[in-house]
Amino acid sequence: MITEVSSPRITDRARAHAALADPHRLAIVDELVVSDRSPSELAESLGLASNLVAHHMEVLQSAGLIERLESHGDRRRRYVRLRARALSELTPPVRLQTAEVLFVCTGNSARSQLAAALWNQVHVVPAKSGGTRPAARVHPEAVRIARSFDIDLEDARPRALEPHQLESALVVTVCDQAHEALTGSARPPFVHWSVADPAAVGDRESFRVAAEQISGRVHELAPLVAPVP
Repeated sequence: MITEVSSPRITDRARAHAALADPHRLAIVDELVVSDRSPSELAESLGLASNLVAHHMEVLQSAGLIERLESHGDRRRRYVRLRARALSELTPPVRLQTAEVLFVCTGNSARSQLAAALWNQVHVVPAKSGGTRPAARVHPEAVRIARSFDIDLEDARPRALEPHQLESALVVTVCDQAHEALTGSARPPFVHWSVADPAAVGDRESFRVAAEQISGRVHELAPLVAPVP
């Protein structure tokens, strides 16, 4: 498990998400993203009665999203401020440490080859790839589409997974069959991207779509991975 459901951190996040489920409270937060506001300013801006604004602010404050400040000009006035990092803390606090990333698909002839090469373009943690049933060669369309990402797969060859890799690397399966075959074999966390096999169709568009999906997922995962100290 990457995140424990019972942890205080996820409980706090759930409370904040619940507070933002109301359109009026979400609108209040939107206002506070760019500026501190007084309750009367919020009421006027959103067309709400003052008692409703007060209620919504109580919920937002209880969820840890806002704080109230006394005016330094008129002590009778109050301002509402979005708490620092309140919105960034809504996202999962995932941080994975590893010495190596291992991308896996069945044949190691397209998806995992592309994923490892794309990863190595953007991250200091090195990546390798492997297959549960390696093909005879890297698919020609994978070689072609790789060029559009400034990747040279001309000399790449499919390789079989080595058992020790499943113990030491962050394993990322980019193929449903590989994921199902390896479930229980790799140590957690075990990351899976469900990417359709472009070789099953074989046309250039299928390989383009797969490569774009993998590139997007690489850029999403990269900030969450750090090298082992």
